[in-house]
Amino acid sequence: MAIPFELTIYGVPVSQQTRNRERLREWRQEVNNAAKREWTEAPFDSGPLMVTITYVYDAVRLDVDNIPKPILDGLEQVVFPDDRRITDMLCRRRDLKDNLQIQTFSPVLSEALARSTPFVHISVDHAPDQGVIT
Repeated sequence: MAIPFELTIYGVPVSQQTRNRERLREWRQEVNNAAKREWTEAPFDSGPLMVTITYVYDAVRLDVDNIPKPILDGLEQVVFPDDRRITDMLCRRRDLKDNLQIQTFSPVLSEALARSTPFVHISVDHAPDQGVIT
């Protein structure tokens, strides 16, 4: 497995702001277990990374700013050694009932959309040129 890397976790993510700390711990572990099933190499430790997280929901609409941290914690030590390696991040929330389209084809994302159930799609890729701000 190499970068770019992607995976899908079905269901509703757990917000960093939840009061249920046990559920938050379980969610981090769920992300970690999913990453271990898909990522078969040592943690990627060569250059800056970009993480893209897309939460596709039906009824539970979480604040987009509370979604990334538990996911990054779950990926740490599996996909990358430390989240300090991440220099760029995009997190978005999309309603499953909308007419969603995939601009850049991804079999993993296409399969998830075909199920018509809430999911989180996570992509880890090389970060863009660190000398450029767009």
